[in-house]
Amino acid sequence: MTLFLIRDPDELLAVRFACSPVWETLAAVRTFVDDRARAYHEPWHRLVAPRMAGLDLEPLLAVEPLAGYVPDFLTPPPRVPWPRLRDQLGEIARTPLEQVARELELCRQGVTDAGHRRRLDDLLADPQAARELLVARMHEAWGALVAPFWIRIRTLLAQDVETRSRTIAERGLRATLDELDPRIRWTRRGLSVAQRNRTTINVGDRGLVLMPSAYMWPHVSSVVDEPWQPTIIYPARGVAELWQAPTAASDALARLLGRTRALVLASLERPLSTTALAALIEVSPAGASRHLLALRDAGLIAGARHGHEVRYARTELGSALLKRCE
Repeated sequence: MTLFLIRDPDELLAVRFACSPVWETLAAVRTFVDDRARAYHEPWHRLVAPRMAGLDLEPLLAVEPLAGYVPDFLTPPPRVPWPRLRDQLGEIARTPLEQVARELELCRQGVTDAGHRRRLDDLLADPQAARELLVARMHEAWGALVAPFWIRIRTLLAQDVETRSRTIAERGLRATLDELDPRIRWTRRGLSVAQRNRTTINVGDRGLVLMPSAYMWPHVSSVVDEPWQPTIIYPARGVAELWQAPTAASDALARLLGRTRALVLASLERPLSTTALAALIEVSPAGASRHLLALRDAGLIAGARHGHEVRYARTELGSALLKRCE
């Protein structure tokens, strides 16, 4: 068990949510060797399989064993809620070489696979070259495996954070922390995470980062070592629906509105932005925008601003039409 000690009520004010492109990239790579993690991602695996031939994932697989230490410098806790990949890769590329060597050695000590041990020996022989190689491989993996689906993944993560934020507003932080995952529980001393290692971490004024992940299921993880900010990574809500095909529209609705607009109306089970809808139904953002505006002008959907974006949902008239045409 890992216990994140929170001794002062003021320390709760430094609990925040964030998401991480580099974490999602490494976790996505891990699903190729972790059968349990693949459970919800088989449709995605089939989509990216042709791209795998051009990737050399061996260095990344060597540094993230299924059991044991994974170097924290490869997944620095986000400093902002939504960091850009290039900024995170830049931070990794600036990691002090002595820290790179120390964390690679910790990783090597727990690795039993002979091929991965040899690869880690090669990396340890030149920490600077190792740092550059790992950054390059992460960038390639991102581009081939994650970036084409990032809007869909980011939408899932954003919905998780919004749900948690709503729980904080309606029922308080304790309920939010207790509902992150069954293995994460609020205690009198702080937040406990059910893990193999027994570790106690003083959160203090550093604060605590809570990070949902699309590729983390069924695991939970944490970052506890200095100099990193304490972080808990948990499976995002709704991951089972991430790769599901959009809700099909009835033939009657398709004849009335046209097949794509009928699909748009049927897909708005929850409010979606233009980019999120485009990713879901696999059309261009410009095309999605045209269909949304037409449905809005007909009174079948309505838009509401959420931060920097507008999200669309069915109106009562739209829901009634959808039900009528079932």
